[in-house]
Amino acid sequence: MYTSSRLRYFLKKWPGKKTLGVYRFLPLFFVVGAGLEWVMINAKVAPGGETFYDVYRRKQAESLAEAEDKARQEEQ
Repeated sequence: MYTSSRLRYFLKKWPGKKTLGVYRFLPLFFVVGAGLEWVMINAKVAPGGETFYDVYRRKQAESLAEAEDKARQEEQ
């Protein structure tokens, strides 16, 4: 397996090995996850200027409307 000496050096220098052990990387992943969530909420990356959550809400509303239409058609 190929391992980078730079990566190994960086991992060994990461603080908290004695106190946290393997979990010393948890704050890094928390910050990365929070950053990703912020981008999904605030960054308008789609061509129409929509965020991920705008698209999600629109798709959910379309799905709900289709389900209601289908229920109305079955009643008749």
